[in-house]
Amino acid sequence: MLRLNRLILNSASTRSSTLLSRQLGSHEPPSLPLLPSHHLAHRTSTRFLDIYQLGNKEAFEKERARLADEMNRGYFADMSEFKQHGGKIAMANKIIIPAMTAVKFPALEVNYSDGRSLKLPISSHGNEAGTSKLDIPKASLLCLSFRASSQAMIDSWSKPFFDAFSDSKNVQLYEVSFVDSWFLSLNPIKLLLLRIMKKSKPDGKSVLQRQIVYSFGDHYYFRKELKILNLLTGYMFLVDKFGRIRWQGFGLAAEEELASLLSCTTLLLEEK
Repeated sequence: MLRLNRLILNSASTRSSTLLSRQLGSHEPPSLPLLPSHHLAHRTSTRFLDIYQLGNKEAFEKERARLADEMNRGYFADMSEFKQHGGKIAMANKIIIPAMTAVKFPALEVNYSDGRSLKLPISSHGNEAGTSKLDIPKASLLCLSFRASSQAMIDSWSKPFFDAFSDSKNVQLYEVSFVDSWFLSLNPIKLLLLRIMKKSKPDGKSVLQRQIVYSFGDHYYFRKELKILNLLTGYMFLVDKFGRIRWQGFGLAAEEELASLLSCTTLLLEEK
């Protein structure tokens, strides 16, 4: 019996060594088990993702530059500047900006407190669906506020402007408040916030209406286009019917600056 067991073990050992020597002597690699289809899909998608990321290297560099820029410009930098100039980062234009050199106001989506949306500025180029040429204003004053502290600055421009052109059907006035948080820009939260935010109060006696609207989300590139750095001050833009910026003001309004705003608006109303 013992001799029979030894014979069986020797036979198994010889068979294993023969099989191993055949595999080592062959030039073909040992066959691998086939991968399931989902593994192949995973490998393909990973390779595609790598190619996609390489193709968007420029976008990554752009985002990195943005982060560095935002780290250099924060609340304390804005506050330090604000203490120096009180929000008056520059004087308003004394004369109207010529149409040939005027730049376009970047498109901006805003919401009313009732949830209605609108794209500003309303112009003959890319106007909203359902907006006729008769509805396009010849002049629009867009007052931008990024912090609640700048509301008094906005009022110093918008109230005299409203009083001067209250009977004009070719003028529009918008006060835009910005909400930068991505969390607050989520639709259910945005709708909830709009319900409790300040609303426009229609004045039945005036043709011109003071329209209060809100813009949610990331506005970094919008601010870059307009060269807006300090978020503690207010920014005023007078835009013509083609969406071009024809006058600009900052901070609290001075009497001579108000005079230039009203004069430039009158010139826009006279343009054909």
